[in-house]
Amino acid sequence: MSGTLSAEHKAVRKAVREFAEEEIAPVASEYDEPGVVQFPWEIFERAAELDFLAPHYPEEYGGSGMDFLSTIIVHEEFNRADPGIGTAVLTGKFGTEMILEYGDEWQKEEFVRPVLSGEIACGTSISEPGAGSDVAGMRTTAELDGEDYVLNGSKTWASTSPVADYMTVMAKTNPDAGHGGISAFIVPTDTEGFTIEKDIEKMGLRASPTAEISISDARIPEENLVGTEDEGFYQLMEFFNENRIMVAANALGAAAGAYRHAYQYTQEREAFGQQISEFQGLQWMLADMATKVETARSTIYRAANRHMTGEDPRQLASIAKYYASEICEDVCSDAIQIHGGYGYTRDFPVEKFYRDSRVQKIVEGTSQIQKNIIYDSIDGTEL
Repeated sequence: MSGTLSAEHKAVRKAVREFAEEEIAPVASEYDEPGVVQFPWEIFERAAELDFLAPHYPEEYGGSGMDFLSTIIVHEEFNRADPGIGTAVLTGKFGTEMILEYGDEWQKEEFVRPVLSGEIACGTSISEPGAGSDVAGMRTTAELDGEDYVLNGSKTWASTSPVADYMTVMAKTNPDAGHGGISAFIVPTDTEGFTIEKDIEKMGLRASPTAEISISDARIPEENLVGTEDEGFYQLMEFFNENRIMVAANALGAAAGAYRHAYQYTQEREAFGQQISEFQGLQWMLADMATKVETARSTIYRAANRHMTGEDPRQLASIAKYYASEICEDVCSDAIQIHGGYGYTRDFPVEKFYRDSRVQKIVEGTSQIQKNIIYDSIDGTEL
């Protein structure tokens, strides 16, 4: 599938790869210090300037009017250079998807355009301490009081929240209605009662600050409701398909980057009087890694194309996300193994690739959730 890219897509890949290798890879280690809240603003702003944040968004809202596959290529190439900065920069626009799809015109102009121009970052706040993958089990509520909604509750794993200007927050407007009682709201992070707690120290992705949020009588205007009240869960599921394909592309890029570093190492390292690339055991490892990367790429591009043609991408999006995130861990682990003891040190990038990409099996629905979706969408006759 990757060999059938159009001339336009090949040009996008070339431009993005040059940017990523020249401006992301060289500074990767600078954004990998534990306990330090930092976001790669210069790269975020530069990516926005080059229309790399979301090429498939319409031009009238700050995108470049290209197709979704172009955005997938950006995700892949950014993470190929460095999955920490790559994920951080592109997560800085998460939250705009639902606004673009379901928001009013003024919301798109007020909240989407500034992100795509690189002026501000945003995020999405869904997960809660007691309801990770169980979205319907969230306890954060939003009650209409006059012309304002009053929000109360708590959130966790809110990516980008420490540096975001606003979050797209999911809350229950009808607590007794399960999935059918959830709504989406645009909440500026400086709203009184909306408190971003300290950054969560993570195994990887340290360039992407992540925090818990406490919400106590936070009032937001009624006009900040995104879409229709009580339809938030169904709106969320719509753009989950898109986001899962993008997360799959993040994992693909990280796997491709780890493979590249491992292959180069075998060309440079000598042992027992010869290059280690001559050892059949390592050749087979690299062959397996290349096979996994290419298979993931083909699946992801198929999922992207299905999304672009208007077909239901749910099953293939979950297959792509599940498979890419699983092989990503395998490939990154093998890259460390090929480096031997050096792979376990911070002197070589494969150690960071492993730490940064391990989370891909968890975000946007764990591997187990993806398998549930895949099973529920098959009937036993279509394969």
